[in-house]
Amino acid sequence: MKTTVDFFAAVENQFTIQLPSYSVNEGIARAAVAAFCAQLNPTAVELADLKCAVSEAVTNCIVHAYRDEPGEIRISVKLCEGRLIQVEIRDKGCGIEDVRQAREPLFTTDAANERSGMGFTVMESFCDSVRVHSKVGKGTTVILVKRLRK
Repeated sequence: MKTTVDFFAAVENQFTIQLPSYSVNEGIARAAVAAFCAQLNPTAVELADLKCAVSEAVTNCIVHAYRDEPGEIRISVKLCEGRLIQVEIRDKGCGIEDVRQAREPLFTTDAANERSGMGFTVMESFCDSVRVHSKVGKGTTVILVKRLRK
């Protein structure tokens, strides 16, 4: 069940990590976010959902944002009042030309058809809210929000 999300909830704790966009760093991003969020004592399912959504967002940066050479991925996590988690994944890569189209299930820019085009759909299925801001040539920011049960 999706819940209403208050993006102005007071921040109780936060951290930021920056990683180069190497595929091996996707696992580090997942683990770091999960370890930090563990202080809220989420259920195993909640933690697995969050890890999966983070994995998809970071993988999108690795695969799509920096096509020719590695770049930087910045991940910021905020733990807010009301057991609200906000994860921001930001790159300074090529950007997304049409965010609405990119969020459509099965849409991919992968000419070799090695990608399913389900990244945003997966993120949306595991989070209460997914926001995407992008500018061509400037980069993309994906904000994942998940409220944990009490």
